[in-house]
Amino acid sequence: MQVIETLAEGLKREIKVVIPAKDMEARMNERLADVKDKARINGFRPGKVPVAHLKKMYGKSIMADLVNEIVREQPTSILSERGEKSATQPEVAMTEDKDEAEKILSAQADFEFTLSYEVLPPIELKPTKGIKVTREVVEIAESDINDQILTIAESARSFETKKGKAANGDRITMDYVGKVDGEAFEGGTDQNAELVLGSGRFIPGFEDQLVGVKAGDEKTINVTFPAEYPAKNLAGKDATFDVTVKDVAAPGEIEINDELASKLGIESADRLKEIVRGQIEAQYGAVTRQKIKRQILDQLDEMYKFETPKSLVEAEFGNIWRQVSTDLAQSGKTFEDEGTTEEKAREDYQVLAERRVRLGLVLSEIGEKGGVEVSEEEMQRAMYEQLRQFPGQEKQILDFFRNTPGAAASLRAPLFEEKVIDQLLNEIDVTDKTVTKEELLADDEADGEEKPEAKKAAPKKKAAAKTEAAAEGEEAAEAAAPKKKAAPKKKASEEGAE
Repeated sequence: MQVIETLAEGLKREIKVVIPAKDMEARMNERLADVKDKARINGFRPGKVPVAHLKKMYGKSIMADLVNEIVREQPTSILSERGEKSATQPEVAMTEDKDEAEKILSAQADFEFTLSYEVLPPIELKPTKGIKVTREVVEIAESDINDQILTIAESARSFETKKGKAANGDRITMDYVGKVDGEAFEGGTDQNAELVLGSGRFIPGFEDQLVGVKAGDEKTINVTFPAEYPAKNLAGKDATFDVTVKDVAAPGEIEINDELASKLGIESADRLKEIVRGQIEAQYGAVTRQKIKRQILDQLDEMYKFETPKSLVEAEFGNIWRQVSTDLAQSGKTFEDEGTTEEKAREDYQVLAERRVRLGLVLSEIGEKGGVEVSEEEMQRAMYEQLRQFPGQEKQILDFFRNTPGAAASLRAPLFEEKVIDQLLNEIDVTDKTVTKEELLADDEADGEEKPEAKKAAPKKKAAAKTEAAAEGEEAAEAAAPKKKAAPKKKASEEGAE
């Protein structure tokens, strides 16, 4: 077998592989020898079938199998012998001429194919001791814990039916029918729906018009769906809701005590406070972690400058652009609405894609040299977390990860990345700084140079160095998530912020 390099420009490589016809024929004859002892052909005793007859019957199919095996197995072997790592799966090109292909299958012509790929650039790791980060820490006040408990307790608040008019804070029970242009629309009808006035759960204007109603009242409410409403057939439309009020109930008092804890399924008020404190610490800790990670990535970005594989950058840009396009479509906005142009946004996100790929390669090299590994137990926990996020969609998620090439990498990649960050935190200079929660949650880029991630080219932003595989996994999981029906409620994203 001859391996000839025909192209070496930057990271691009092209390899021509030639396997002489006599070598292909020798491999075929080896297979035929195995077939000879197993073949059962009418007119011949077992093991006595002439090789020439076997070759006539099975030669081409055996040769086709050999070609497929070579194309499947040799690229990995060739790259290993050359000491190269391909950025993506090498592209294999063979002859498309039927006559030439026929000669190859008949062992009358050499088998030739080419490999085209980009190599991963060599990365010489630099000392990390010069990296300095500030870890912002928030001291959690008792009032913060109590405020959070009161918010949680809203779900367990008791209501008692009252006489008279409904006021903000009261809960009404109602039937309603929504109409656009006089016609009821799908998802706009409900019975015995409960709504706490002033909660902001329904679209603007809906709750305000129910203040002052009494049990037994019938009222028609006029509203306009927001322009960014997720149901496109309703976005921006004027609508009416015929409401029948069935009950008005006043809220009971909320006190942080053992009785409240019991309603929430917790043994005591002290234990409830411990749990809430832990939740707040986890929430703030996640923000602290992300800001530390950004500092590390920014400094690594300054430390490492090298050519990135075009194929990886194009794939990452494609992932980013799909998300940007989806976000704009869902919000009903344009690039101009976001203070930019499509051309400028493409330039910015191209820079972001290159940054992600470069930092991903750097982190991969650091982790590999540092012996970082992701255990099967960690992978199982990550899989469970994916399933937990989409109740009722467990089978679809499992099927996706079982049947999609590279899907497992979408779980492993972010785990690996976080473990590399942990390793770096043990090596670099970390200074703790106590801040208020407002300071912690403030945009850490407000005073600095705006990075591509921060530019207003779309309503959402993604983390700086998320790998291509991780991004694909997230998008697949999002696609599998159940969709909400149209109703006078706000979008899920708005409800989650409450």
